[in-house]
Amino acid sequence: MAMTLEEFVHSLDLRTLPRVLEVQSGIYFEGSIYEMFGNECCLSTGEVIKIIGLKIKKIIAEICEHIEGCECPQPFELPMNFPGLFKIVADKTPYLTMEEITRTIHIGSSRLGHPSFYHQKDVKLENLIIKHGEQIMLNSVEEINGEIMVNCGVVRNHQNHSFTLPLSQEGEFYECEDEHIYTLKEIVEWKIPKNRTRTVKLTGFSNKWDLTNPFPKGFYGALILKPVYEIQAVMKFRKDIVRILPSLDVEVKDITDSYDANWFLQLLSTQELFEMTSKEFPIVAEVIEAPQGNHLPRSILQPGKTIVIHKKYQASRILASEIRSNFPKRHFLIPTSYKGKFKRRPREFPTAYDLEIAKSEKEPLHVVATKAFHPPHDELSSVSVGDQFLVHHSQTTEVLCEGIKKVVNVLACEKILKKSYEAALLPLYMEGGFVELIHDKKQYQISELCSQFHLPFNVKVSVRDLSIDEDILAATPGLRLEEAITDSYLLISDFANPKECWEIPVSRLNMTVQLVNSFPKDTKSFLVRTLVEEITEEQYYMLRRYESSFSHPPPRPPKHPAVEETRLTLLTLAEDRAVGLPKSPKSLHVDKKLHSNQAGLDSKVPVGCQNDSADLEKEKSKSGATVVAATNVTTEISKSKKHQK
Repeated sequence: MAMTLEEFVHSLDLRTLPRVLEVQSGIYFEGSIYEMFGNECCLSTGEVIKIIGLKIKKIIAEICEHIEGCECPQPFELPMNFPGLFKIVADKTPYLTMEEITRTIHIGSSRLGHPSFYHQKDVKLENLIIKHGEQIMLNSVEEINGEIMVNCGVVRNHQNHSFTLPLSQEGEFYECEDEHIYTLKEIVEWKIPKNRTRTVKLTGFSNKWDLTNPFPKGFYGALILKPVYEIQAVMKFRKDIVRILPSLDVEVKDITDSYDANWFLQLLSTQELFEMTSKEFPIVAEVIEAPQGNHLPRSILQPGKTIVIHKKYQASRILASEIRSNFPKRHFLIPTSYKGKFKRRPREFPTAYDLEIAKSEKEPLHVVATKAFHPPHDELSSVSVGDQFLVHHSQTTEVLCEGIKKVVNVLACEKILKKSYEAALLPLYMEGGFVELIHDKKQYQISELCSQFHLPFNVKVSVRDLSIDEDILAATPGLRLEEAITDSYLLISDFANPKECWEIPVSRLNMTVQLVNSFPKDTKSFLVRTLVEEITEEQYYMLRRYESSFSHPPPRPPKHPAVEETRLTLLTLAEDRAVGLPKSPKSLHVDKKLHSNQAGLDSKVPVGCQNDSADLEKEKSKSGATVVAATNVTTEISKSKKHQK
């Protein structure tokens, strides 16, 4: 049955691509030639083309609210590089089956390709009950035992629970509210459902925009984005991709079921390769368009090169940045198989809360203050530049604020004196500055660092990785290991040497290949080469931005917290802590401080509850504040330990 090109696009299920079409009739007569986006091609009556993709070419925006005193513009085009930042408004129209979601929403390997939905009622599975309103993340679509299934996950108590749903799963599925901020490019590629519009709110601009701003002055409101699509097609005996507008007045007929699509060259992008099912690998492919600036040796990914794509998988990396005061900083993704060795470097902590996050059970956190702090309450400890502390644990303590007993969250520490220790209580909201003092001379593998210490962590390469020709980490002055991430990779090799394999990132390496044929599975082990990957500033923020929120610590307390009234006594707090923690000689110092504070609560009333801003400004202006030299610190600690003995 013949239909217009636009009707075909409207009814197209993206999961069924590629589709083969035959041109039936239209304004393009036999032998007519036209040029589209620099590609010259011929759409003759009877021509057969293979549709391999549907992409958004441009966006038409419409302001969907009346602005008083301003004439709202008519719908206008937003260029794809428009630097606006947007927040997505959840679609209130329900999806009635999982099949409708997968047909409409792009679900891919990228973090942007993991949409979230909730169901109006409980969904009962074999081993799990998905509660109504619970956020369901759709991670991928996979064929399992001959049936197409959607791999899903829910997060409960910081733990991810995975399960699958069939395409036939019915119900009322609604989009979840999305708190992320997106660029227009990100929305276009991932967040506009097919055949639906997308309502967004303009929140700001990512950089300076030199062209005319299409929005009314001061506008930060809601927009309706309407996509205009283009068809990506392949023609016989051509190795380039032709782009066709659906608005062309051409009638076509879908002949996929009766035509051998192998007559066409099978061109696939890196992303499309990853979306193939696992059982389709390994495959042989010819590189058509090579990625720019790839670091693989011997020019493996060059046009005309034949490669083997062995499999797809998820691999872990450590995201790291250079430690340097000036910008720009370099950013890296380090594989856990990196064979170099690291030594620890001191960390800097801007608040007491950061000390709480960084403390470890492996060893006490030893820091020196680089900024003075004058507490607003007498029950809390003051800090001078050069003071040294051993950090223990967080707790609560009572303070007097304008004659009323309040409870604040504090960090219990020990202040190191010349010949003794003194208990200290630092409020978690404390704005200050601390630098870590390192006494550990050991050299660590990156896997040891990740298992024994909390990230972020500061290190310096002490022994470079001798298994690679050029170790780009060895020349860095210092590295901040920020977090562990999981990313998508393809394992490839040169066809002439299939035993030596390389990992290539799906989301950061764009190439086009032509599928040649399948490759026999080999159960023997491969030599997998993993490289340290240097990434751009934009890629760095993309990786940090879409990591699961439960992997990050909670937000810092406010600088001036509203302390909560309570009737708990300090004695009760001390007894509660005694039940859960064994007493050590050092922790006894803190308990003595607690009891001594109890006696003086009624006699000491501070002037106010807020930090003294004038004193803070004076401290900021001091030019002589410096960190105590590490050699002097080490000598002082050893003297203190001898005195204790």
